[in-house]
Amino acid sequence: MFEEIIGFIRDRYPGVETIPLHAPVFPGREKHYLEECIDSTYVSSVGPFVDAFEQAVSDFVGSRHAVAVVNGTQALFVALKLAGVEPGCEVVTQSLTFVATANAIRYAGAEPVFIDVDEETLGLSPRALQDFLQSHAVSESGRLVNRLTGRPMAACLPMHTLGHPCHIEEISRICREWGLPLVEDAAESLGSYYGDRHTGTFGQLGVFSFNGNKIVTTGGGGMIITDDEGLAWRAKHLTTTAKVPHPWEFLHDELGYNFRMPNLNAALGLAQLENLPRFLGFKRGLADDYRRFFEERGLRFVSEPCGGLSNYWLNALILEDEQQRDAFLQTTNEAKIMTRCLWRPMHMLDMYRYCQRDALSTTNYLYRRLVNLPSGVFI
Repeated sequence: MFEEIIGFIRDRYPGVETIPLHAPVFPGREKHYLEECIDSTYVSSVGPFVDAFEQAVSDFVGSRHAVAVVNGTQALFVALKLAGVEPGCEVVTQSLTFVATANAIRYAGAEPVFIDVDEETLGLSPRALQDFLQSHAVSESGRLVNRLTGRPMAACLPMHTLGHPCHIEEISRICREWGLPLVEDAAESLGSYYGDRHTGTFGQLGVFSFNGNKIVTTGGGGMIITDDEGLAWRAKHLTTTAKVPHPWEFLHDELGYNFRMPNLNAALGLAQLENLPRFLGFKRGLADDYRRFFEERGLRFVSEPCGGLSNYWLNALILEDEQQRDAFLQTTNEAKIMTRCLWRPMHMLDMYRYCQRDALSTTNYLYRRLVNLPSGVFI
């Protein structure tokens, strides 16, 4: 069976000796914009490409504001601070995620609380969230408090895993009912929708990543989006060292961060974004090919959830057990086809081992069975 899969994948990427999991492609005006940026001498965090990239992302996803920063992790950290996460608080999130999600919570001085995901979406389970809040949340002096730890519960941080939108509308409703601020980790889901709304637009703030392996890359970069003008202003202020505008004086009115995206990176991102519809079309075609191939053989391909439209950032297959997963990974990688398992869940990492969590049965099930397949654009 594995040899047949290897042949099928090689047919999708003709002429490529070592097939990567997801490599960037630059088919548009990337070089032209970079040369224009260099010629202008505006290569750092001030320049017209930063403004243009922010506006283009805002227009594409349907948010009122967008603020470009150096990477998705710092975007998450700043978004959490803007949502009111303070040292000593807790943030409810998922264990099945890339480590940046949990790290950003710790950077803010807070503790992550891990709850389970849905098998359909791979993202935070609304039922698990509701069950956890009913069992552990209590209102004290106008704040939501974890009755077990005594710490304030400051935010909920779901992640749209592998580009598949989680049941974010239901999660948003639960958060509103409990008065829990919602921040979306949409790092992997540029081009994904739940209903007719883009991921990242359901909470107070959303975050995207433009790392080198994302569907659109700036080399390294991230974006905070929001409909709240005040939060957008604060995001830009905090990420620009909290510098008060002045023709010549250097005045900083609070502790800020040097997190703004350089103009060079934004130039690359703007050219990439111009080709995003083309990228999305290729990836949906590849996902359809994978789906038909695996369904004909009785294998479980991860399709977009009901009500969602996925960008299929990374295609995935669910195998029978951990042994079959490891055999598949070894065989394909030896054949120079890059496949990967899911990230090791956060509750299995030493620095997060003692965080509060629920049973995480679906998380553990998926980690031991799911593999990611080559998903890069080939045009």
